[in-house]
Amino acid sequence: MLTTPEDRRGTRRGAPGAAPGRRRGTRLSPVRLSPRDVIRVGGAGLRSRPLRVFLSALGIAIGIAAMLGVVGISASSQEVLNRTLSALGTNLLKVSPGQTMFGEGSHLPAEAEGMIGQINPVTSVSATGAVDAKVYRNDHIPEGQTGSISVLAARLDLIKDVGVSLAGGAWLNEATHRYPAVVLGSKAADRLGVVEAGAEQRVWLGGQWFTVVGVLAPAPLAPELDTAALVGWPVAEERLGFDGYPTTVYTRAKEEHVVAVRDTLAATANPENPNEVEVSRPSEVLAAKQATDATLNALLLGLGGVALLVGGVGVANTMVISVLERRAEIGLRRSLGATRGQIRLQFLAESLLLSAIGGVGGVMLGIGVTAAYATSQGWPAIVPIWAMAGGVVATLVIGGIAGFYPAVRAARMSPTEALATS
Repeated sequence: MLTTPEDRRGTRRGAPGAAPGRRRGTRLSPVRLSPRDVIRVGGAGLRSRPLRVFLSALGIAIGIAAMLGVVGISASSQEVLNRTLSALGTNLLKVSPGQTMFGEGSHLPAEAEGMIGQINPVTSVSATGAVDAKVYRNDHIPEGQTGSISVLAARLDLIKDVGVSLAGGAWLNEATHRYPAVVLGSKAADRLGVVEAGAEQRVWLGGQWFTVVGVLAPAPLAPELDTAALVGWPVAEERLGFDGYPTTVYTRAKEEHVVAVRDTLAATANPENPNEVEVSRPSEVLAAKQATDATLNALLLGLGGVALLVGGVGVANTMVISVLERRAEIGLRRSLGATRGQIRLQFLAESLLLSAIGGVGGVMLGIGVTAAYATSQGWPAIVPIWAMAGGVVATLVIGGIAGFYPAVRAARMSPTEALATS
């Protein structure tokens, strides 16, 4: 059959006489995998090796849980302290003697309280003074066994100024502060074995018997009172040889003027030697504790990071073995038209899914550990959102890094090589 040039051109152009099928000289573009397809294919690979996947995910989960638990427990404890300070007030300033320029101990003037009270924004002033006396449960205890309990002379308005309450009994008053009566701090009462105050409760203090009239509750803003035995100022001077110099002056000021008052306290308390006066604020103690916690957190977060790295090595190991075991699958998919990019994407998706499982499990485990510990301590359970999000992101980064090499290795396999070695 003869054909004209026009007929031949029509055939090449796909005219009615052209043969069915794809045009000669053209290629079909590979089908693109949707995100859903990628997740389904990656999940199928993980389901085929459940035990290995579980162990690898567990390694990541432990690392994330360790980091989240550290952050959560620290945040919960700091929230308790913040709430305590907010309830008791952060406008309390403490004035105490420092050291002379020669490194010797100094003392505050006896008039320090009165002079501080003249500062206009100051709302209240109280003081304690260290007494050179020892306190024991009875007069048969050896002198060396003091239990680290200090004896302090106290003003009558001390507990009101500091913001501490009584766990039992009564505070010193006009009727008792001139007589051998003592109020014990919370820890001091425990060390002396005093369960409750009363006329029958006595301790051996300064070589004589003192009646325990009260026991203080813990004092968050003045922890030095927890380990103290507090007696009246007059009886300390008359019976215990107290010199009358205050060793700590507690000052309350109007909240908006706390900084200004603090700047003038040293010169007011000791005009002759203001450099020998130390002024502190209880909230600074909290700041110091938070700084200490931050250092400890950094150490523990480092340990959590090591655990996370070990989990990442587990993911990499799982994926490398998966590539070696699934050569036949890789070769078959390549033979059916899967591109190297699709193979690479499949194994990278498996790695990310595996890491995500470990990350989410670690976040849940960390929240559980934090909640359990905080509840046992009576704290509010707080886990920062940034810590949870950071944990999941960290696992995905680790998973992406750990799965990159196995994914590239799988993509580089030619169909013939993969099928021949399967």
